[in-house]
Amino acid sequence: MTPTLLDRITSPQELRDLTREELLALCAEIRAFTVEAVQRTGGHISSSLGTVELAVALHRVFESPTDKLVWDTGHQAYVHKLLTGRRERFDSLRQFGGLSGFLARTESEHDQFGAGHAGTSISAAQGMAVARDLRGLDHHVVAIIGDGALTAGMAFEALNSVGHEKTRMIVVLNDNGMSIAPNVGAVSRMLERVRTATPYREAKSVVRQIIDHLPAHELAEEARRRVFTSLKALFIPNLLFEQLGFTYFGPFDGHDLFGVEEVLRKARDFESGPVFVHLQTQKGRGYGPAEEDNVKWHGVSATGAAKATAPQYTAVFADSVREIMNRERDVVAITAAMPGGTGLLPLFKEFPKRMFDVGICEQHAVTFAAGLATQGVVPIVAIYSTFLQRGFDQVLHDVAVQDLPVVFALDRAGIVGDDGRTHQGLYDISYLRCIPGFTLMAPKDEAELRQMLWTAVRHAAAGNGPVAVRYPRGTGLGVALDAPLAQIPIGTAETLRSGDDVILAGYGTSVQAALAAADLLAKDGIRATVVNARFAKPLDEDTFLPLVGRVPRLVTIEENVVAGGFGAGLVELFAERGVAAETEMLGIPDEQVDHGAQALWRHHYGLDAEGIAAAVRRRWPSLAGSGTRTA
Repeated sequence: MTPTLLDRITSPQELRDLTREELLALCAEIRAFTVEAVQRTGGHISSSLGTVELAVALHRVFESPTDKLVWDTGHQAYVHKLLTGRRERFDSLRQFGGLSGFLARTESEHDQFGAGHAGTSISAAQGMAVARDLRGLDHHVVAIIGDGALTAGMAFEALNSVGHEKTRMIVVLNDNGMSIAPNVGAVSRMLERVRTATPYREAKSVVRQIIDHLPAHELAEEARRRVFTSLKALFIPNLLFEQLGFTYFGPFDGHDLFGVEEVLRKARDFESGPVFVHLQTQKGRGYGPAEEDNVKWHGVSATGAAKATAPQYTAVFADSVREIMNRERDVVAITAAMPGGTGLLPLFKEFPKRMFDVGICEQHAVTFAAGLATQGVVPIVAIYSTFLQRGFDQVLHDVAVQDLPVVFALDRAGIVGDDGRTHQGLYDISYLRCIPGFTLMAPKDEAELRQMLWTAVRHAAAGNGPVAVRYPRGTGLGVALDAPLAQIPIGTAETLRSGDDVILAGYGTSVQAALAAADLLAKDGIRATVVNARFAKPLDEDTFLPLVGRVPRLVTIEENVVAGGFGAGLVELFAERGVAAETEMLGIPDEQVDHGAQALWRHHYGLDAEGIAAAVRRRWPSLAGSGTRTA
């Protein structure tokens, strides 16, 4: 098989040896490789297809890793990975032990800063640039922000700081008009006005017709660029970025490889202060299906995955919100740039005045909800568990301190799998349980999710303070969903199975593993009580205290860090009440959880049926056949 141009690129330096024709051919090869490879492993296609020319140009103009290239939200940096010696490992993308789906400092010296959450690049890059100046060094620092990350409030905090300090660095805006969904907000509208300025577009069209009749050689191409640059200076006013203290270059066609190289060289050679380079790109560029529907192709699953036989928890959540909003006129829903990911996108057409997408602004989403709650509106904040971490101060200061009735629907709670350590929903029980006044729920299946969401809304509507419902990534069990909506009494667990040897207390979807573990233990003669805790706060004292008084051996199971989690809450309760119970807490230990299939990690941490049963046998080896049963 004849080696391709991409096969020849084992380091960024080799890009500088390619001719213009070879570089254009390489970009085409990169797109084809990305589409094919990512569909095998699953991952983010559209974002990286839009950064092919940008990534090639960056690595031709700058000397990575000496020069620091800081990519925001690493799913737009697959091409960067390909160009920095990781092509041969691409079949391991997002697989256990393989390449991260984002950037990872432990993976390559070219990955300057790891990030799976948007809006961090400018802050990190400023830190690197200031450290360079303090140490008397002279390399370049470039932040590449895009895919909607500029809507993040943190990005503007960083722009303000960079402009104030006059830090010598470059910010490149990959402006594709999208995050996962179309961008929202005033900043997005401002950028759109720049892209579509009528005088500029009309003059550009006239100049293009003239240039197209000139001989097709490099001088004509250079003339085109110089004229277009002058036109922008004439027709596009100073922008926000100039007012913030940046020298602004743009907007430029981000798919004109040689034009991008030229502007990056100018930015690199700028002698002082920060530079802002504005590039217009197309998400999904070069792959027809992704160009037509880049929301669908933002993230794809691996081909050959089994068809789901039950609905996704996300879909059940969205259907439940629809049902509730049809019944309760004072209920609204809020998402932070994730209308598709949270399942709420169709509801924006059905309830246009009661659905809000605030952009990548989790802090604003929470306080916006708090403001609504002060006026008698019940807001449902639909947000991934990992992203609510970004709004923790607002959850505490703006919601909980004022005891405001806000409903938090935490999608992707627990082990999330392929997205890895930046996206694991393994902390929400702990970081919410410590806040006074919170009610925390988790369903054992999708039918209980529906009832819990109704319970949360009614609880909030009665003015009973904030409440959170966590639910996992993935499919439900296929249980019936046609029962009438009914409230679950707050703080009540349910006993699903009775036994006299050990108690298995599951929180959320861990209940199913506990039931399966009880079946395995029964084969050893060990009879287990299985409890669906349903609430991590308040805990059901009337159920758990008598149970451990009768059977003082308890295993708690949760997809959360052990520290501060559901199990820790029970141990605290027993200590407070002076109840003696031998407790085995199963959860995530004090370590980061990387990317890999959910089932693999559950098995690794003993959170599946086999692991739970093994924990019982290991902790209480005398139980099997010991005759300890009293009934």
